[in-house]
Amino acid sequence: MEKHKVIIVENDEINLLNLNMFLKKHGYSVIAMCSNATQAKSKIAIYKPDIIIVDISLQESNDGIELAKTIKQKYDIPFIYLTSYSDDEIIFQAKLTEPYGYIIKPFDQDLLHATIQMALFRYHMENERKENINSLKVDKLNLEKLLYSKRVSSKPIVPFGKDYHLNISICETFYKGKKIKLTKKENAFLRLLIAQLGIVVSFEQAMNYVWDEHGATENSVRTLVWRLRSKLETDIIKNASGIGYYIEE
Repeated sequence: MEKHKVIIVENDEINLLNLNMFLKKHGYSVIAMCSNATQAKSKIAIYKPDIIIVDISLQESNDGIELAKTIKQKYDIPFIYLTSYSDDEIIFQAKLTEPYGYIIKPFDQDLLHATIQMALFRYHMENERKENINSLKVDKLNLEKLLYSKRVSSKPIVPFGKDYHLNISICETFYKGKKIKLTKKENAFLRLLIAQLGIVVSFEQAMNYVWDEHGATENSVRTLVWRLRSKLETDIIKNASGIGYYIEE
């Protein structure tokens, strides 16, 4: 079984030694023990651990929180706070750095072990989800190739539904020869559906292709579809419950 690499950042020598013994006993590989933020940054850059345990109150200040900000922004490594403080203000500041756990000293060994395992699992699942989303992204060049392959002979016309067509040369949609006025996002989503006729376009695909900015949600897609449907003459956009939308081929 692979040992997870851990860096401990704790300025109390006794706590540092206790953590080191505990972690090794539970099968972790402690690759560095640091007493301050400067030392920790250097060790993190060299060793790239799987997880970091950070004391909030390094050198009688909140240096641990500043260190956590650096870890999150620069290294994307999960970290757990270990602290003797539990007041609301410090917890609020700590929460803003989005830690993977928060343990109050003196720490309970079973609780710390469980927190580390849950943190590692959560981090793994988050990365897996990111990879899945990236694999669902539709490259704009590939989408243009798909649309090009669906043309009628040599014309820049892609028919879909009944009496609809997309003119790929001018990026306009028509129904019985009459242009349908669409917004940029509506047009992008419709092109995505047309390029994959008969295939469900998932919410994730839509969010990644249609929205350049972050913050789009499934409700953003549903609202877009509702508006788009109101502009189309017939109901050609079908639901794939809980998954996304499609147009029949």
